[in-house]
Amino acid sequence: MTWRLGALIVVLPLALAACKAPQPKYSKNGAAPAITNPAVSDQDIVDAYYYLLGRALIAKQEQADFGDNGFKWNKLVHRQPGGVNWANPNLDVVYSEAWIGVDDKTCDILQIPKIKGRYYTFQVLNGWGETIANINERTFPDHPYGKFALCLKGSGVTIARGIPRIDLPSKTARALARIELGSTPGEAIRLQHQITLHPSGPISPDDPPEVPAFGSNGLPGVELFDNADMLLAGEPDINPGMDGIRAKLAAVRGVSTAGASGRSRVANVVDDKAVPALPGLLKSLGASANGWSHPRRTGNYDDDWMMRTLANLTGIWANNNEEVVYFAAQHLDGGATYSMTFPADALPKTKTRYFWSVIAVDGKTYRVLPTPTKRYLINKQSHVKYDDDDGLTLVFAPKRPEGVPAANWLPTVEGVDYNLTFRFYGPTKDVRDGEYFPPALSKQ
Repeated sequence: MTWRLGALIVVLPLALAACKAPQPKYSKNGAAPAITNPAVSDQDIVDAYYYLLGRALIAKQEQADFGDNGFKWNKLVHRQPGGVNWANPNLDVVYSEAWIGVDDKTCDILQIPKIKGRYYTFQVLNGWGETIANINERTFPDHPYGKFALCLKGSGVTIARGIPRIDLPSKTARALARIELGSTPGEAIRLQHQITLHPSGPISPDDPPEVPAFGSNGLPGVELFDNADMLLAGEPDINPGMDGIRAKLAAVRGVSTAGASGRSRVANVVDDKAVPALPGLLKSLGASANGWSHPRRTGNYDDDWMMRTLANLTGIWANNNEEVVYFAAQHLDGGATYSMTFPADALPKTKTRYFWSVIAVDGKTYRVLPTPTKRYLINKQSHVKYDDDDGLTLVFAPKRPEGVPAANWLPTVEGVDYNLTFRFYGPTKDVRDGEYFPPALSKQ
């Protein structure tokens, strides 16, 4: 499966059936432990599986990008705006993507054009899906554009004076540039193509680590532990508080390679407990109010490795809430009419420094609804009409109700269960701190 960008809170359609377990490809230090460790509990196995899965999801995306997606090291891929052929598309921005490779002698030189009056960021993530940096006018107010050096931490590469250096924890990183389309998409595209990335010298990055074959029809089983050493090698977990879960992982891997009985035990726990429990975990990602929910953490996860794995599973490359906050309302009736009203003193535009949007996607496929109008979202550019009291009412329905301005109506499809995703880019403090939720939906 080729993963695509999506909102963190949207659950991808997973048939969570574990794959059949093959024999181990190798064992640590070349020899399998002789006995099963009786100190390892079933919960230890579940926790270790979830922790390692977070890393495997990133490695799988790396494999897909260098395979079917045609990526090359340190080469930006400029996406066309308006693409809707993947889960929960973000139609507010234009994307550029790259895999960054550096080493002890070579940095990557990034060039950002001067961008004024519209949202932009160049996000850099590590192999666990943690945001290392956002390069924009908020994080680099004294150097919001121009050249930046992306370098391996601890390397002795000399950087020209005046070029900010951003240290990467490992030799590999993922980059995503986002530029707001706004009212002049052509200008956003022009700026997009002025972003450049090139290494300061020759470099030969390591090949992506091997990951057990899995996709939308299943997750890996016990075989995930076979490649644990390879997945962890060279990709440090930069977050504190990981000693406990890493110790569990080492113990579980020992059990899984201890022979037939140990492997069978780990396989059974993964297949019967870890994988089936994921749908329930995906339903409780964070706080909820007014029928809307949002994840407890995005982009940077501190010691919450479980939230990181769920983020990588459902919305890979999520940014942190300094940049964007997502809200979701799920399992709405496509044949019904819903409305939501923002009071005049809490309009969407007052809750964000940059822009807001709301999009509807099919509750099973997570693709945009196939409406005849091909209107997939309401956003800052929609020229919405305000109520007589200066509030704002948005309506979601298969047919536009009488008296509702066309710009305030988002079409839905009868017979289709759907989800709404609200995005706030550059959220205000109350949105960022979890004190604000969008108004409740009223079903007519």
